[in-house]
Amino acid sequence: MIEFEEVVVNNLIFHRFGVEGNLSYVNTEEYSLKGDVEEEVIKRIFVKPFSSASSTYEFVHDVDLKMNVLFNLAKDIYEEESFLMRSQDIHQHLKSVSKHPNIKDGDLFIIKFDNIQMDNNYYQGLGIYKVESKENFIETKANESERIGLDFRQGIGTKKLDKAALIVFSEEPYTVFVIDNASVETDYWINEFIKVDYRKDYINSTNQFLTLTKDFITEQISEEYDLNKADQIDLLNRSVDYFKKHDTFEKEEFEKEVFQENDVIESFRSFDESYSKEKDLVINDSFEISPQAVKKQARVFKSVLKLDKNFHIYIHGDKDLIEQGAEPDGRKFYKIYYDEES
Repeated sequence: MIEFEEVVVNNLIFHRFGVEGNLSYVNTEEYSLKGDVEEEVIKRIFVKPFSSASSTYEFVHDVDLKMNVLFNLAKDIYEEESFLMRSQDIHQHLKSVSKHPNIKDGDLFIIKFDNIQMDNNYYQGLGIYKVESKENFIETKANESERIGLDFRQGIGTKKLDKAALIVFSEEPYTVFVIDNASVETDYWINEFIKVDYRKDYINSTNQFLTLTKDFITEQISEEYDLNKADQIDLLNRSVDYFKKHDTFEKEEFEKEVFQENDVIESFRSFDESYSKEKDLVINDSFEISPQAVKKQARVFKSVLKLDKNFHIYIHGDKDLIEQGAEPDGRKFYKIYYDEES
C-alpha cells in the first residue's frame, strides 16, 4: 500500500527524550543529509517498515478533532509552519503524556517527507519515531597509517522500530500508520500521544471481516453444529481462499461460497449483527480487498490438525479426502486419501 522508492526527505530533526527532565535534550537546528546514501538509509529505517502495514488509522478526539494536539501540530507542519518549532512542541507533547512508570527514554526523530505513494497517489507525510533500544554493531578500521582495530558501538539499525507514526497528508483527518512494539503494555503512544482510531476503509474492512469470520467458525458454529476440527479448518481455508481469489468482497457471494447451507448462513448473519454491535463496527457488504491484510490474517487462520503430541496434519484442500472414526476400544483415528506422496 505504501511505496517508498520515490520518497524524498525534506526535513529531519531528532531530540533526546527522557522521562526525567534533565535527561531530555531539545535540538535547535535540523540535520542536513549528506548525499543520497544517507537519504536511502533514512528511508530504509524509517519508511520501509510501513510498506507492509495492514491497518490504517485516522486522528480522533472525544469532543472535537481540533482539540487533538498532534493533529494540529502535524497540520501546522503540513501548512509550512516552522518545522523546528513544531518539532519541539511535539517533543513537549510526548513528555506531557508520558506518565506511566514503565515508559522508557529514547531518541525522538521527526521527519517530513514528500512523494509518499499510497494507493497510486502521491502525498506529503510526517514521520514521528521514538527509538528506545539500539543495536550493537562493530566498526572495523584498517589502513596504512593506523593499526587494524575494531570499535564496538551501539546505534539505530533496521530491526523493528519501537514506536512510530507515519502521518500521510491525505484528506483530513489524514491517514495514519502506527507501530508500537512495546514489551510492556502501555497505551499512551496510540491513545494519548497520537490519539487515533481505525479508518473506515477497505484495509480495515478486510481485517475486521476476516476476524469476525474466524471467531464465528471457531467459537459459535462448532457449538451449534458440533463440527469436528477438520470441518472447522475446511471453513477457515475456504474463507481465506475467497479473499485470496477475489479483488472485491461481496457479502452474499462470500456466504454462498464459504458456508453454502442456508441455516449456517442465517447463523452467520445473526453472529455478524451482534458481533458488529458489540465491537462498534460498520463493515460494508461490498468493498475492495486488501492483499496485505489478507496475507497477515492468513497467518492466524490455523490449518493444522494437532493429534495428541504425535501428529500434525496440515489441511489445505478437499476435506472429503479425510475421514474421522473411532475403534471399538475408544481410540480415535483419521483416514486420509491421496494419490501421490513427496
